[in-house]
Amino acid sequence: MKYLLAMYLNPDVMAKLSERDMEAITTGHGEFIRTIRESGEMISTQALGPAGETTVVRGRSGPPAVTDGPFLETKEFLAGYYLVECVSRERAVELAAMIPDTAFDGLGVEVREVVFFADAEAEVPMA
Repeated sequence: MKYLLAMYLNPDVMAKLSERDMEAITTGHGEFIRTIRESGEMISTQALGPAGETTVVRGRSGPPAVTDGPFLETKEFLAGYYLVECVSRERAVELAAMIPDTAFDGLGVEVREVVFFADAEAEVPMA
C-alpha cells in the first residue's frame, strides 16, 4: 500500500526553534531517508517552496481565477512530503512518527493512503 506522509509547518513554530533544533530536523531527515531507502519503502520525497510564493488556480465560469498565496487561510502549510510503500497503515504511521518534525509541538505529519498511483512508465487512459 502506498501512503503520503505530508509534512506541515508553521512559520511561527519554526522561528522559535533553536539552531540546534533546526540542525536536529535536518540531520533527522537525512537519517529517515536512509532508513526508508534501506527498507525499500521509499518511493520519493520532495520539499516544497515557500508558501508565500504559492499560486492558486480555481475553476469558475469563464477563465480560471488565479490568485497569489496559499489556498487555506491558516498559518500551517504543506512544506513537503514522503511517498512510501509499506505493508499497512500502522507501518505508515510508524514511519511518520520517525520524521523529526513530529518531535516539536506545532509541527505535524499527515498520513494519507494513496488511492490512485500512475506509474511514470505506464500509460494513463485518456477520457
